[in-house]
Amino acid sequence: MEMNENPDNDSEGLLQLEKQSAVSYLAQQWAKKYLQNVELNYFYEHKQDALNFKKVVSLEGRKRTAQKLIDSLRTVSLQAWNKTEALLSEEIKRHRIDPKLINPWEITADYFGIYEQALHLYIQQQSSHDLPTPIPAVNRENSLSERIQQIQAQSFVSTQMAKIISTSVCLLRQKYTQKDPRVIGFVSMQFHYTNLGLLQTLSPLEKTVLGSYLKVIDDHLYMPLQRVYDAAADHDYNSHVLTAVQKLLPISTQIANKICQKIIDLYPNYHSQSGLLSEPLVRVSSIRDVEMFQVYLWVCSLEGSVNAIQQELFPLCAMLYPRLKVEWQLIRCMLHLLQQEICQHLNSQQANTLMPYLQVLWHMFSPKVFGELIL
Repeated sequence: MEMNENPDNDSEGLLQLEKQSAVSYLAQQWAKKYLQNVELNYFYEHKQDALNFKKVVSLEGRKRTAQKLIDSLRTVSLQAWNKTEALLSEEIKRHRIDPKLINPWEITADYFGIYEQALHLYIQQQSSHDLPTPIPAVNRENSLSERIQQIQAQSFVSTQMAKIISTSVCLLRQKYTQKDPRVIGFVSMQFHYTNLGLLQTLSPLEKTVLGSYLKVIDDHLYMPLQRVYDAAADHDYNSHVLTAVQKLLPISTQIANKICQKIIDLYPNYHSQSGLLSEPLVRVSSIRDVEMFQVYLWVCSLEGSVNAIQQELFPLCAMLYPRLKVEWQLIRCMLHLLQQEICQHLNSQQANTLMPYLQVLWHMFSPKVFGELIL
């Protein structure tokens, strides 16, 4: 057996593998967030619908659902663009955004491609039923336990599917933030309104199955997740900031839910453009926004720079929130609660890697900047 003449090469190779493993972990954990608890929670509450659910997730059922969305996509997308334009057309002038960067036909073609890919993968998901794990026929007596087995058998394929969609959406996001990061505000609102319109065409059971996949599209347009992965690759496997992000990422939705509930409790009568904070659609958007702030905080911490906040997050908030009637005091409250959650889940060394950038956010959304009265 030949000995390696340069042990430093072995160490360097091992270090690279560790870094790749850390980045892969982040991507996989984010993908899994869309697939855990969605179906299980539904079955704990609606066991009697097991047989109908089986029909929905069958190959024919998936084909019917996908065709329904394809048939609706053109009409829904037109309605979504009208809403986006009504919401943000004045912001183009106010923020001096080059209107040539916002081409509705190009945006439409791009998101048609994303939805077609997502629906194709959704239909192909049926192939996971052929995995070697034995899955007995569903019946009313033991449908829950059997469905749990089925979900476990599908876990790997489902996670891979979510990762494929997220990769395509991240590339789209990079395209529209390249020349002016604020353009992503128009693109993401278009996708958001399109998702809402498509969900309205589905039955409750179809929403349960497909809603999490549409959420992949929505969230990855709002959040610079690929930038997190790229920045993570530059850190040592055991760095405090990387460990902090690894700890927070799997529970980011849980943290966002907790923060949103506290804000609802503090402001029960607050009414944004879309309704009360406690209304389901408003709550979903609020949770996504709290997650978005977390992701931008991770980006800044991993990059060691405030550029992502200064160039993307703050301009987007300044453009969107006044139109959506989200007052800055709510953002201040959210940041305060986020600080509490970070300190609760991280040790002091890990938390200290995030706090300087959280303080930057705190000062940028100060009443001194906006001159806003307290709610």
